[in-house]
Amino acid sequence: MLFIAIPVVELYILIEVGKKIGSLTTIGIIILTGILGTYLIKSQGFMILRKIQNDLNEGIMPGDSLIQGAIILLGGVLLLTPGFITDIMGFIFLIPAGRKIVKKYLLKWLKGKIKKDNFYFKEF
Repeated sequence: MLFIAIPVVELYILIEVGKKIGSLTTIGIIILTGILGTYLIKSQGFMILRKIQNDLNEGIMPGDSLIQGAIILLGGVLLLTPGFITDIMGFIFLIPAGRKIVKKYLLKWLKGKIKKDNFYFKEF
């Protein structure tokens, strides 16, 4: 359902914003958010990668860093999807303060899944 609803809502918002501020300005904003998002993905991704490497070198399991890396990856995917809602969500996932909030709710959701036995590990 989300794969249908989100693009429809995004398209509607893009059309309405285009009507208000002009199509070229709207396209410019989309391009600008893509460039800014790429920069944030690169900088935040490398920061987390260094943290994972440091943790591993110190013999520490990098669980927190891996979760943050997954959130950054999801933020990057959201930024690749054209639209204002997905861009806002993507930026929230890329900013450290936003990641902290997302991580809190993600861990809460995962713990709930594990407690209810709705979480399965597949062996390869």
